Amino acid sequence: MAGGDGGGGGGRDAREWDEEGYRRSILMDRELSSRTVFRTAFAPSQNPNPETLVVASSDGCVASYSIAACVSYSHGQAMRFNRKIDQQYNYDSPLVDPLCIIQGHKGPAYDLKFYGDGEETLLLSCGDDGRIRGWKWIDILNYEAPLPMQGNLPKPILDLVNPQHEGPWDARSPIPENNAIAVSKQEGSIFSAAGDTCAYCWDVETGKCKLVFRGHSDYLHCVTVRSSSNQIVTGSEDGTARIWDCRSAKCIQIINPEKNHKVTESSWVSCVAIDTSESWLACGTCNGLSVWSLLSNECIFSIDSCVSVQDLLFDGNQILAVGSDPVLSRITINGVVLSQIKCAPHSAFSISLHPSGIAAVGGYGGLVDIISEFGSHLCTFGCRGLDNFE
Repeated sequence: MAGGDGGGGGGRDAREWDEEGYRRSILMDRELSSRTVFRTAFAPSQNPNPETLVVASSDGCVASYSIAACVSYSHGQAMRFNRKIDQQYNYDSPLVDPLCIIQGHKGPAYDLKFYGDGEETLLLSCGDDGRIRGWKWIDILNYEAPLPMQGNLPKPILDLVNPQHEGPWDARSPIPENNAIAVSKQEGSIFSAAGDTCAYCWDVETGKCKLVFRGHSDYLHCVTVRSSSNQIVTGSEDGTARIWDCRSAKCIQIINPEKNHKVTESSWVSCVAIDTSESWLACGTCNGLSVWSLLSNECIFSIDSCVSVQDLLFDGNQILAVGSDPVLSRITINGVVLSQIKCAPHSAFSISLHPSGIAAVGGYGGLVDIISEFGSHLCTFGCRGLDNFE
């Protein structure tokens, strides 16, 4: 066995093997492949083109990215976009350094919203730890610490925690998670969809809980605001969407998107959206999506699907929807599917839209796909976590 190198220099000295480094690389690969982007949001700016995208991830991080840098870096790394034999797309997407990264939550961060205007704008996030946290957006923009030193700074100026429920012998329940948030600048309120079957209304100025909306029989997935009527709409694991009056916290209407379907398994409402006229409500479920008139309380159309719809929004009189397959669908208010664009995440949890028409799709694998108003892929990138900088 001696002389196995044969003098050719092809052998390697086992003493140079970095076992710990190899283990770290395997764990990092696993962590990157299992990371999920649950929410993307375009940051407000005076520029007509999008400048910054904020991302909430399954590792609890809230991070901001320069869109121009992502596009430039992705093209520089020669991103590949290949069709696989299983008809899914494979992206060799580069990991991009964020402008700023914050350890926003213990456990996954599920949602993001911007609140306010100008220098008083807040970036809000919620997560599995039952907290809603808010940072001054200008502080995040101006934060210049090296990335490996970021995480716990800048500090949030708003930190709200869901109440615990009391049980026998003074026992307290775990803090219920917040799965989604919505904001009303008009009322100075934040609404949260929680895991204890309730929605909560928080006062931004005082940090106090103003109202509790009780009526669902299972945890809430989503919430949106109907400002003109001082109402909110929630969607739940119990299979219903409910419309609530924000003065009394009473449910004024129950919508069952699945009532006309032959459902053999449990169904849920995963996402809801209201158009700018606040006349139409779209509901995404485990079986497809439906649109309802908020004026007549009638279902306008319903589309059955073999996959669940996990997020949707209105773009004028059209709907953009993503779900558990790698497709961004554009659908008319009458239920006609106009286009279906393949996107990077094999399962997409978030669709956000900039006024310019550019969309961001986030989902499994920590991937974000930036898509132009014409349907072309501007860039795809992977989101780093704080562990990647250690």
